[in-house]
Amino acid sequence: MTCSMTAFARLEAQESWGTLSWEIRSVNHRFLEPHFRLPEGFRDLEFALRERIRKFVSRGKLECQLRYEIAPGLLEEFTVNEALAEKLANTCSRLTPMFNSVQPIDMLGVLQWPGVLQANEVDRDTMKQTLLTHFEAALKQLVEHRQREGKELQQHIEQRLASISEEVANVRQAMPEILDQQRQKILQRFEEIKLELDPTRLEQEMVMITQRADVDEEMDRLQTHVTEVQHTFKKQKGAIGRRLDFLMQEMNREANTLASKSISTSATQSAVNLKVLIEQIREQVQNIE
Repeated sequence: MTCSMTAFARLEAQESWGTLSWEIRSVNHRFLEPHFRLPEGFRDLEFALRERIRKFVSRGKLECQLRYEIAPGLLEEFTVNEALAEKLANTCSRLTPMFNSVQPIDMLGVLQWPGVLQANEVDRDTMKQTLLTHFEAALKQLVEHRQREGKELQQHIEQRLASISEEVANVRQAMPEILDQQRQKILQRFEEIKLELDPTRLEQEMVMITQRADVDEEMDRLQTHVTEVQHTFKKQKGAIGRRLDFLMQEMNREANTLASKSISTSATQSAVNLKVLIEQIREQVQNIE
């Protein structure tokens, strides 16, 4: 299924040890680039969080934030890691003579040091596993959002692909008339200057014009790329954004060639229309995983 790289997910949960909420924001990026904002004491979860992201997401920049509040009943029961607190105090005492002016040791600051103050009845391993479980649920929610938006992007792209095929058909249909108009222009110019035109010379001129204006190969390749994009949507599994981006570059190249070979206003206008449609698709493709 086609997935957008732009999405948002929020999951809140109430546990016996407190409340938590996960927020995940995803935007487009060439590679997979997760960033985390975690409370002190949970930063060691980052590796496990990255592993879970890779199971669900292939590309995109993800901002993952965890908010956590401990249950009020647990705030009254703490254990102080006295050995760690003593080491902190001794370290401060040894460093004091090295400075001309230092503030006295702040007791609250010592208590806020990671690992000094611990809640008695909280099983840290169980807590972390629960956080990971909820994070995975938030990721699933994010993927659902990405899939819904990806489906809409695919519909917009397919509409423009149909317009490209229509424009290609118009150019093919108009080419015989365009060449005939060029033939008439040559005849008219010779009539205006009262010169007799050698039929052989006329045919030579028309052959040269036809060769310069021949865009059959460009039209064939454009239609082939359109078919390939449709096939990618239907058959390709996993991340398809980079492949689609490459196909857009190839389609734009053919449209540029068509514009350079144009010998009529209508052909030039068709080339412009194609470039506009391709650029619109390319902008949508930038958001596809």
